[in-house]
Amino acid sequence: MRILDLTLNGFRNYESFRCEFDPGVNLIVGENAQGKTNLLEAICYLSRGAAFRTRKEAELIRFGAEFAELSAQVESYGRQQSLRAVMFAGRRPRQLYLSGVKKNTREELDGVLNTVLFCPEDLLILKKGAAERRKLLDDALCQLRPKYAKALEEYKRLLAQKAAALRDQYERPGMLELLPDYNERMAQTGAILISTRAKYLLQLEQRAAEHHNAFSGGKEQLRLAYQTVSTVTDPTAPALELYRQLKEHQQSHYRAELESMQCLSGPHKDDFEASLNGLPMKAFGSQGQTRTAAISLKLAERDIFEADTGELPVLLLDDVLSELDPGRQDFVLNQIRRGQVFITCCEREKLTQIGKTIQIENGAIL
Repeated sequence: MRILDLTLNGFRNYESFRCEFDPGVNLIVGENAQGKTNLLEAICYLSRGAAFRTRKEAELIRFGAEFAELSAQVESYGRQQSLRAVMFAGRRPRQLYLSGVKKNTREELDGVLNTVLFCPEDLLILKKGAAERRKLLDDALCQLRPKYAKALEEYKRLLAQKAAALRDQYERPGMLELLPDYNERMAQTGAILISTRAKYLLQLEQRAAEHHNAFSGGKEQLRLAYQTVSTVTDPTAPALELYRQLKEHQQSHYRAELESMQCLSGPHKDDFEASLNGLPMKAFGSQGQTRTAAISLKLAERDIFEADTGELPVLLLDDVLSELDPGRQDFVLNQIRRGQVFITCCEREKLTQIGKTIQIENGAIL
């Protein structure tokens, strides 16, 4: 799976841009705030139908422009296809195209261009809160499992509706009559989320442990443990069993939810814990260990994509090498020689012998 070329018009700080890419490593070089990360964000948008730095599409449109247009020729599964997205400055909805045919939903583009993104914030993902780790799982699974993406979207909608009913129970008491319906459907969709996440995490643990073991010279064993609501005894159990256990948890927290006016039951607060040689990384992991483990997770994610789809996804590395010591930089580069890779970097002299170098200044190629 690879991107042959990318064309941008009115996207972020790019007035007009077109570039062909190397099938291997593409090094995007430039000073800060010149548009390096914007290129990766454009690729991500065509891949996932969403940007990774903002949820507001208006922020993706160049200042003063009426619209932004992104298009790319991609090659996957032995065929060449085109992806195109157009966003408008007003309230007009965006338009998505696959090989010239307009699509109604983002899901219709799934699998055409899979990407694995690694940005500086991910280096400390194992030290941050649970939301970042859930996002790591959700971002990968939404690309791999279209049914999971639909279940997650429905669960988030139900969660928002239930939270509003609990919050406004005194102003609009009639809303509480809908709680049984919300709980029923949230248990059904929640069971899908937990089962899919937990099974994926087992795969992620196996492959990430191999990468981290190589990083550490065989000295450290990385383990990942899924954490969900207390009534779930085995998160990898069949969805029907998880549904029953989620219903049990809902019932035991019914009164507490009413009193706190918050939704306390369900997988929306799930997490996973990483440990090295039996010690929790969040409490005991050094900075180097944490960053190495985070890189291992992303490399493992890419491995799973390849095993599951038969295609190696495009790897996007946004300014992460500058956060690593030279030894870890060399190791990462040795691990990503396969497939197409995009690396943003400020210091060109560090990486001059690999693939193609693209120098960016003020939204243009030098």
